[in-house]
Amino acid sequence: MHVRRLVTGHDASGQAVFAADERVPALELELFPGWAFHALWGGDATPTFPDDGSRPQVASYFPALDGFRFSFSTIPPESTPPPSGIDLTAAEAEVERAMPGLLGHMEPDSPGMHTTDTIDMEVILSGEVILELDDGEQRLLRAGDTVVQNGTRHRWRNPGSEPCVMAIFMLGALRAAG
Repeated sequence: MHVRRLVTGHDASGQAVFAADERVPALELELFPGWAFHALWGGDATPTFPDDGSRPQVASYFPALDGFRFSFSTIPPESTPPPSGIDLTAAEAEVERAMPGLLGHMEPDSPGMHTTDTIDMEVILSGEVILELDDGEQRLLRAGDTVVQNGTRHRWRNPGSEPCVMAIFMLGALRAAG
């Protein structure tokens, strides 16, 4: 998928300008065959307007409190073969370099299941995907469907024959006391 990021800003006189117009390459990792990630925007503090169009620096894949992320994820069909013949240690190190902290949220005994301290807003752009919650309850989502996820334990599965493309906005959040 060709993904383009257009960023607006302001010039010295306060006039609106196109500050950046660039292609965002997919991040494809050996450990996740068929998956593609497009990190579109994010930050680790209360946002300010970067009038020069520069992307804020982030320390981890998932945002901390006050942080935010905007991305696309391509989820391959379940029929995509798992990686074979790879150096698992090297592949995990590649994921950690590219998407710091992601693997630390994944549950080794329940592949794909994870929980984050984020509010996630997702929209399915193409294909279909199943959202499964910790109790096994599932919903099939198709293009145009949206999800607002409030720090729930979940996983994504693509039962279809085509990749699913999802737009994701995550906001670091506090869990309610209780």
